[in-house]
Amino acid sequence: MLKKRLRKVLSSSQEQGWVMEPESKQILKDIGISVPKFRVVTEWEEALGAAGDIGYPLVCKVVSSSIIHKSDKGGVIVGVDSQKKLKSAFQKLKQLDGFKSMLVEETVDGLELIVGAKNDYQFGPVILLGIGGIGVEIYQDTSIRMAPISDSDVDCMISDLKAHQLIEGFRGQAPVNREKLVRMMIGISELSMELGEQFESIDLNPVMCTDNYCIAADARIILKSSDSDI
Repeated sequence: MLKKRLRKVLSSSQEQGWVMEPESKQILKDIGISVPKFRVVTEWEEALGAAGDIGYPLVCKVVSSSIIHKSDKGGVIVGVDSQKKLKSAFQKLKQLDGFKSMLVEETVDGLELIVGAKNDYQFGPVILLGIGGIGVEIYQDTSIRMAPISDSDVDCMISDLKAHQLIEGFRGQAPVNREKLVRMMIGISELSMELGEQFESIDLNPVMCTDNYCIAADARIILKSSDSDI
C-alpha cells in the first residue's frame, strides 16, 4: 500500500506527467535517501531567508510544470555565493515559462554517479547504476539489474562498471561510502516496486558521492501516462 504522502503526490502530479523536484526529493527523504538541504521559495525575501539558513554557495533551480529539463532552459544556476547573485538568479528564474517557485539548495561535491529505475514493458522495474559527469553520454558506463535488488546485486553492479575503480578508490582517492550507496540503490529498488505500474522512470542525476555521503543532487520521477502501453 502506498503511503498517504506518496499517493497524494502522485495524484497531484498526474496531469503534468512527472513529479517535480521538490516533491521527488521529499519522497526520497521519506525513504531514507539523502538529498541536499533545500527550501522552496516564491518571493525574494524567502530566498534571502533560505540562503541564511542553508549557507552559500547555493544552487538555484526553477520549479515549473512547463519545464522538465531545467538545464536546457537555463533553469539551473550554480555557484550562487552572494546576495547579489542570489537576487539575480531569482529574477532570471522568475521569468521562465510556468514559474511556480525557486528551489534553493546547498552545493554538494563528490564523484558524480547516476542512479535510477525504468519500468521495462517486459521485465518490470529495472535498476540502473552508472558513472555520471560530462562524459556520461559518450561512455555510457552503466549496469542494470531487475528489481528487487539485494546488497550483493549492488556489489556486482559496481564491479560491472568500466570505471568501478573510481568508486572503489583510485590513485589515492578515498573510496565512495559503499554502505550509503547500497542504501540508496536498495531504496530506489523498493520505491520502484511500490510505484509499480504508475511510473516510467526514476532519475537521480547526479548523485554526488564521497567517503562520507551519497546525496541525490537532482531527482525526477516520470509517471506512466494513462494511455501508455509500457
